[in-house]
Amino acid sequence: MARKSTRKLWAEHIARGGAPSAAAKQAGPMRTVQFRGLVLGIDPSLRGSGFAVLDYRSSNEVRIVETATLSLKPVISQIECLGAIGNQVEDFIDQHELAHVAIEQTIYVQNFQTAQILGAARGAAIAVASMRGLPVFEYAPLRIKQAVTGAGRASKEQVARTVCSITGTDLGQRFDESDAAAVALCHAFTWRGE
Repeated sequence: MARKSTRKLWAEHIARGGAPSAAAKQAGPMRTVQFRGLVLGIDPSLRGSGFAVLDYRSSNEVRIVETATLSLKPVISQIECLGAIGNQVEDFIDQHELAHVAIEQTIYVQNFQTAQILGAARGAAIAVASMRGLPVFEYAPLRIKQAVTGAGRASKEQVARTVCSITGTDLGQRFDESDAAAVALCHAFTWRGE
């Protein structure tokens, strides 16, 4: 079976009407359901993005399927880094039957250039997932830490230990990956659909 191009998938998604509008959501009776399935968590950064695919069935059935850190050297241009981030997201989409993608929002930074770079890294990941027709959800760093550890100011070490405790997977000092797993866990714990 031939793989559909991103452009064709995007066109089909738009032809189906894209995401339901807020008015459509309000019109019918709502029944909320807890998330179940595979979610790709992303901790975006231009040169050190973390990715984690989480299989969430219930609070007692959680496992990490795959993780990766995309480490890119300073000699690689910003444009090439954005392309690599997009390619990494596409690889995860091709390899797994993902239901959702969850990504960390840009944190407050005082440096405008840093904010632009982080925004571009997030955009590279979001664009690929959206063009492939996957719903993308964004979470603030404090919300992620609160949902996973119970403390909005938790350290990276605390997040990694809690991710290990919940999933049974010890990611050690691979903080980009444990942060990405925390994004996925936050989504699984808090998302409610119709």
